[in-house]
Amino acid sequence: MTTAPILDPPRPERRAELDPQSSGRAERVLVAVFTGVPFLALFAAIPLAWGSFLGWTDIILMAIFYFLSAGGITVGYHRYFTHGSFKAKRGLRIALAIAGGLAMEGPIITWVSDHRRHHKHSDKEFDPHSPWRFGNDWKALAKGLAWAHYGWLFDGNRTSKERFSKDLLNDRDIVRIHKAFPLLVLVTFLLPGVLGGLLTMSWAGALTAFFWAGLVRLTLVHHVTWSINSICHTFGNEDFEVRDKSRNVWWLAIPSLGESWHNLHHSDPTCARHGVLKGQIDISARTIWAFEKAGLAYDVRWPDAERLAAKRTKQPA
Repeated sequence: MTTAPILDPPRPERRAELDPQSSGRAERVLVAVFTGVPFLALFAAIPLAWGSFLGWTDIILMAIFYFLSAGGITVGYHRYFTHGSFKAKRGLRIALAIAGGLAMEGPIITWVSDHRRHHKHSDKEFDPHSPWRFGNDWKALAKGLAWAHYGWLFDGNRTSKERFSKDLLNDRDIVRIHKAFPLLVLVTFLLPGVLGGLLTMSWAGALTAFFWAGLVRLTLVHHVTWSINSICHTFGNEDFEVRDKSRNVWWLAIPSLGESWHNLHHSDPTCARHGVLKGQIDISARTIWAFEKAGLAYDVRWPDAERLAAKRTKQPA
């Protein structure tokens, strides 16, 4: 028997959290193209990796662009712009917004608005991407995992930016970067190929860099990010008390740059470090630490021992 998801309190203003203008068919087609085309590259990646279609230049460029774009999401879009885990000087603020755009997960204000709505209604009816949306038996959960991982991107309902991101709408730098998202999409596709061509002085180098550091890198960033929405709200450990189903998933820690320590994040959303327990690697937190040491970030919300102890779940003796 299917159990319905936990419902939000019935309040008329819930609808005000959505943009009255729904996304159109053309926009949903673009989402399919720009997420589907890089994914198709994975089907060719494994056989091509065994031949001469993968070189050290491709590997290095792929690693650099992965860190820039994934870190732009984890450190920039998420911990800084969504939750205010630290304060940043103007140059870093702009750089983080641009880096996040290179992940091709949507314009910055749209991304932040969706994520703030997610936290307000986590694993409840109005959560835009909860895997528990359809219930908790195995069929409903399988459908919910598909929805949380990818399907929600095609939902015609848009989150209201006015309701959730008024602070960013009032920031002229961020509004300019938000509007420049199509240009960032072009850059994230073409720049790896241009650099690969220049470094190898060959068209073949440009092509392989476009494939590995462009297409393959983008689809890896996408699916790791989406796994936080799906896998990390379904499987894993609960080390800290939360009101939702957020969990820690250790094997996603490195590719997600520390985001998969998701249980602590939902227990203490503004904390700059998500991996707070012994052995929990958090590359994003280390990056914020480096920005702080360089004088680019300040007022960082590092974990507080007493606060963590109060939220800790009871562990077996």
